[in-house]
Amino acid sequence: MHTHTTTRHTLLAGLAAAALATSGCELPDLDTLAPGAPSAPATGTPRELPALAVAAEDTGAHYDRDDWPHWTSLGDGCDVRDAVLQAQGQGVRTGSDCAVSGRWVSVYDGATVTDSSELDIDHLVPLAEAARSGARHWTQAQRERFANDPAGLVAVTATSNRQKGDQDPAEWLPHRDRCGYIARWVDIKHTYGLTADPAEAAAIRAAWARCPR
Repeated sequence: MHTHTTTRHTLLAGLAAAALATSGCELPDLDTLAPGAPSAPATGTPRELPALAVAAEDTGAHYDRDDWPHWTSLGDGCDVRDAVLQAQGQGVRTGSDCAVSGRWVSVYDGATVTDSSELDIDHLVPLAEAARSGARHWTQAQRERFANDPAGLVAVTATSNRQKGDQDPAEWLPHRDRCGYIARWVDIKHTYGLTADPAEAAAIRAAWARCPR
């Protein structure tokens, strides 16, 4: 099979265009896709997190994953999943059918992966969590924008993704870079006007208080 190296900027541009076409809104900075681009500083005083409204979650009984279209097509056989793999990997090569090969470090558990089929693209704020936290009455276009927003997508091992499931920070935190994870969680919820339940808000405050100062 003939392969070629697809540049990061080409795929990011395609991802941005697809998301903008879906939503008609400006997306967050695409650099959040890049590995090692933390939302919080590794040293020094952690920045102040945006305030989240605190409210009890709804039951989530209305949630149906099929109502949240994800992995929008970018053309040429590529989709949002492929773009995330391209952006977050090292030495990535993409075939003519958009088969992606390279090396990835799972941001949740630090595992090195060389087979992209072993990776999940996780919604950092799970779709079910969003549905329980204020997205109940979103339109399909709003749900699709959220589900394909690069600011909230990370390439991780399937094992770590299954361990996380749809849990919030009161129930699960990654083994690595918890400060960055908390910062991105809050940023995403703030951007989309989602709430935090009381236990979640307390866990966020406790975790953030332990971040380096």
